[in-house]
Amino acid sequence: MHNVVDALGERFRTTERAASAKDRSGLQAAVDAVDLDTAGVGNAEALREVDALYADNAVWFHHPSYVAHLNCPVAVPAVAAEAMLAAINTSVDTYDQSEVATLMERRLIDWTCGHLGFAGGDGIFTSGGTQSNLHALFLARENVLAGLAERADESDRDGSDDAKPRRDGSDLGEPTRRERLSRLRILATDQAHFSVSRAAFLLGLDPEAVVTVPTDGTGRMDAEALNASLLAIEANDQVPMAVVATAGTTDLGVIDPLKTIAEVCDSANVWLHVDAAYGGGLLWAPQRAHLLDGISGATSVTIDFHKTFFQPVSSSALLIRDASLFAPTIHHHDYLNPEAEAQAADAEPNQVDKSLQTTRRFDALKLWTTLRARGAGEIGVMIDAVCDLATDVRALLDDQADFEVLGASDLSTVLFRFTPSNADRATCDELVPLIRRVLFRSGRAAIARTVIDGTPWLKLTLLNPDTSIDDITAVLDLVRATGHGILAGRDLEGTADIQGAVTEGGAS
Repeated sequence: MHNVVDALGERFRTTERAASAKDRSGLQAAVDAVDLDTAGVGNAEALREVDALYADNAVWFHHPSYVAHLNCPVAVPAVAAEAMLAAINTSVDTYDQSEVATLMERRLIDWTCGHLGFAGGDGIFTSGGTQSNLHALFLARENVLAGLAERADESDRDGSDDAKPRRDGSDLGEPTRRERLSRLRILATDQAHFSVSRAAFLLGLDPEAVVTVPTDGTGRMDAEALNASLLAIEANDQVPMAVVATAGTTDLGVIDPLKTIAEVCDSANVWLHVDAAYGGGLLWAPQRAHLLDGISGATSVTIDFHKTFFQPVSSSALLIRDASLFAPTIHHHDYLNPEAEAQAADAEPNQVDKSLQTTRRFDALKLWTTLRARGAGEIGVMIDAVCDLATDVRALLDDQADFEVLGASDLSTVLFRFTPSNADRATCDELVPLIRRVLFRSGRAAIARTVIDGTPWLKLTLLNPDTSIDDITAVLDLVRATGHGILAGRDLEGTADIQGAVTEGGAS
């Protein structure tokens, strides 16, 4: 273990690239060359081999030139906790497998619910935002289906005809579960995470179940349009299952108007899920916590601590305003969580009753250790710092004649493109994926790309509080030099090629 720590420490000190700069075929050959059926080579040799194969070829999220996706450098206390939880190998599904780990996780859930304003709330740690969103929408589905079934039973008892359906669907009395599922609708914007559409598919909803709510000019959900969409759903004899608002869209980094959306959903009696996988950390950010005003009106919330709380993957949680809404997740098994024991006054707290997973890592330990070592206040300041950096980078780009910037972010993303005077718009469009690919293959920088309203953009996602404006200036110099090199017809595939282009271009 000491050797591993020493080797990793050396790599963190000496790694010069964000990525390996090796082509995929070479990496595949190195992987295939390892004989997994041969006799063991011993601990020391196996670790040396893994260091050479994996660590030497890893993508390093701590590197200042890694500015691509929602991957953060990790807090050292969390890394230490990761080693501890892996060594002990706790599974936080039943109390008799976890004991104090269950109590610690529940305490963290209560702490998070407190910051959300969820008095009487509950939650569970998950593998990530995709699972958290799926679980939330599963609970929303079961909640609305239960209302439909209850109304059908009432109609059968009193013999009355179905009245005009209300917006919560409680006046509908469809005879089968499948028919009810076909009427359910999820409302979200085109900036919502793709996991929402995936969840709709996995939950057996209609292919047209996700209704796109228009956005305003900044990419945020238009609350008036949401209300109109709910009315249209009612008019079409459909049932709103949930509204999904986003607190930190993946590309634009903006936050939907949560307070107004919550008011609309409350009036319509519709489940509001807030996907705050990216933006949830702002709850603890002193300069920006106000951007989440209204989140207490949500029914459920996703927060990824492995995005803005500097935690190793995985560290995510689903939080529910009303603990009783977890009921559809509960399934009892005699060998694990017998129903008879669950009814006892001194019933053990089994987290499996709230989770889609059975065996589940004690990922909460990483967050616990980080909070005790660094404090939530310090983490909040770090979150503000990366958002401030994004603001500074946008200002820097605005002053550059050969760069175009799109919008402003509430968080830490920056969308931009290289637009030299000697290239038309179509050429600038073509440069976006080429620049990204050349830079990544060189290992010099990892940036992302996306498409907004048909236009391709390069994307910086800034999650490293140690990254400076000078670091980002260097990345932008690489982008500029690479773009000029491509326009000049140069073959820029290696680190030396790009460095030469930077030097020739006179970039700083």
